[in-house]
Amino acid sequence: MNKKKLSHSNLNSSITSVLAALLCIVIGMAVGFLVLLAINPAHAWGDGFVRIVKGGFHDAPYGVGKELANAAPLIMTGLSVAFAFKTGLFNIGAAGQYTLGAYGALYCAIMLKMPWFVCLIAATILGGIWGAIPGFFKAYFNINEVITSIMFNWIGLYLVNELIYQNGTGPMYDVRNTRTLNLGKSAELSKSLIPDFGLNKMFQTNSTTIAIFLAAAVAVLIWVILNKTTFGYELKAVGLNKSAARYAGINEKKNIILSMAIAGALAGFGAGLYYLSNVSQWNPLNSTSLPTMGFNGISVALLASSNPIGTIFSAIFISHISVGGSFLSTKYYPTEISDLISGIIIYLCAFSMLFRGKIHALLFRNADKTNVNAEPAPAETKTKKEGK
Repeated sequence: MNKKKLSHSNLNSSITSVLAALLCIVIGMAVGFLVLLAINPAHAWGDGFVRIVKGGFHDAPYGVGKELANAAPLIMTGLSVAFAFKTGLFNIGAAGQYTLGAYGALYCAIMLKMPWFVCLIAATILGGIWGAIPGFFKAYFNINEVITSIMFNWIGLYLVNELIYQNGTGPMYDVRNTRTLNLGKSAELSKSLIPDFGLNKMFQTNSTTIAIFLAAAVAVLIWVILNKTTFGYELKAVGLNKSAARYAGINEKKNIILSMAIAGALAGFGAGLYYLSNVSQWNPLNSTSLPTMGFNGISVALLASSNPIGTIFSAIFISHISVGGSFLSTKYYPTEISDLISGIIIYLCAFSMLFRGKIHALLFRNADKTNVNAEPAPAETKTKKEGK
């Protein structure tokens, strides 16, 4: 009876979370449309709002392929932040971990000419190491992981830029294009690219690979670890209450470090998916800006309520409207409108607890009353039997 009631409660909670996220999206899109109206009312619908809503479908199949290529690393950075959230930590250092992951993937591809899966492993390991450092300081010195993560974002960025650039003489650096060497233009480096299995031909792109499927598979794996394993239970227990976890015999220091290391590994893996799909090359001259993919992961995690499966859908949605924004005619609107809509949606996610409470009260109030009234019946029957 208790298991059935718990399952029913979990289902209700999942439904309210999804509806709350959808409400945030609807309000955000409505506000975005009002902004479009304020800027240029004559073109707000056809040349503005419709293009954002269509996303990559505005220029299908190319636009859809572009969406999928951008969504893969977004899923991973969203998972990175969500995993840390689930274990009671705030991993704002996903950008730095992503940066180290990019270096690991590109170094193994360009310098060592390794197969793509080895390059992905290298990206994951470097991201994990960079994530474990703030975890170590949190576990042993109780230094807030937000502070150390932010510091290591910039340390990682400048370190990677220096390693690649080396005053314009670095072996990974292409002086003509001021970027790393292009993996897609060298037959010698082509084995380091993630295979596309015909997706590039289908979407008429050069960067749509199986990365999206790899990212989705990792999201499912993380969900299983967190919800179906003892290891995941220990991580969440430490996040909820370190003292209680220690009393129960759980090594809280080890689990804090492991949590941040796994979060970093996920971000690093995302960088590998992005650069080994040849979506872009690393530009070390952009030394003043951290990769936006790391910070967009926070948006993805918040919109998904830190649910690993939810990050797949929220990442695809964020990618969808971002690509849609890139198709806006600059004659009428700035392409940053899509970022504005994303920002509004994420801001509203801060009120998701309020939305969830209201939606739950509206939809499940009567069901909860029925369950409460029905609860004493088994105990009453048992008392009568004992009396007889």
